[in-house]
Amino acid sequence: MKVTLFTGLLLASGFLAWKHDSKLQSIEKEYTKPAISSPSAKDNTRIQVAILLDTSNSMDGLIDQAKSRLWNIINTLTTLKFQGKAPIIEIALYEYGNDWLSRETGFIRQVAPLTTDLDLISEKLFALKTNGGEEYCGAVIKKAVNSLDWGYNPADLKLIYIAGNEEFTQGKVNYVSAASEALSKEIYVNTIFCGSKQEGIAIKWKDGADKGGGKYFNIDSDRKVDFIETPYDSLITVYNSKINSTYFGYGRYGASKKSNQLQQDANASSISRANSIERFVSKSKSVYKNDTWDLVELNEKDPTLLSKISQSELPQELQGKSTSELKQIVVAKGKERDSIQKAMVVLGNKRQKYIDEKMKSSSKADDLGTAIKQSIITFAVTKGYTAEK
Repeated sequence: MKVTLFTGLLLASGFLAWKHDSKLQSIEKEYTKPAISSPSAKDNTRIQVAILLDTSNSMDGLIDQAKSRLWNIINTLTTLKFQGKAPIIEIALYEYGNDWLSRETGFIRQVAPLTTDLDLISEKLFALKTNGGEEYCGAVIKKAVNSLDWGYNPADLKLIYIAGNEEFTQGKVNYVSAASEALSKEIYVNTIFCGSKQEGIAIKWKDGADKGGGKYFNIDSDRKVDFIETPYDSLITVYNSKINSTYFGYGRYGASKKSNQLQQDANASSISRANSIERFVSKSKSVYKNDTWDLVELNEKDPTLLSKISQSELPQELQGKSTSELKQIVVAKGKERDSIQKAMVVLGNKRQKYIDEKMKSSSKADDLGTAIKQSIITFAVTKGYTAEK
């Protein structure tokens, strides 16, 4: 029965994809090539964001907000440009305050280093579990400052966001020295207190931000994130399925990475339909990088590499192909993906305008996502970045 149902779903999705092929072509015509370039990584500035989450017992709501807002934050970052160039986006993730973590490490764990692998960040975020513990804010800030591979370009934007609800002064590492060390390296420490504004001020969360040159926010971590559905969501979902079909995993981790791509689609969808749409839209952006496992992006990065890949490193459906046949298939998939991405950019822009109009009449309180998004834009502008609508 499960096989029959799955087959039926595949046929249905295939029919929908065929049905919308003509729409894809018409929407693609609306695409306007951005007046920016995305040169090699060595030429780009970097926007580096480390998110430090309290995963003690009371923080389930905070983790849910992080899951709900990850792709929305990513899409906000993609609007930033520096001197006409798209920056490299890197995200890191830490957890602290969890009894399952080692006391020797101060109940701190680096969940993911600074990385462009956004599917990895999503995977690790959805795997977080809460458990009671001691919350050492100064220690986790110091760990992030000294352990991550921060950039050295003066135009790099380097930000830490620490979220939690206990006293900021806990632990042996003084938060003032940790935040001051961060600021001396032009890493700005932003604090997000889960509770009332005045309580956060009283237990030094605002002072932590002040000492780290950052912003202080307070949020209700138990409030469910509000999502707005739009008329463009269904078509974006169809194109997400089409764009997934353009990925060919190669190498030791190719198959697992491709599988993880689909799993993170499912994780995003488990939060809400609108959240999954945010993720789908991100796949139309240059920030969604997969050249370490996808043949299409590998070929775009260096066309000579296809001839150097062994047959055993290829996905099963491409094994036995000659180099010329492989090249032809990969290039064709690249063109198909480019066409889909252009249509998704158009639809994503229309969707965002629709949401912006709806939000004008809304007076919702800040959540984790809005706190991070608003401050990133503010810091970026002071660094000389521009935010495109």
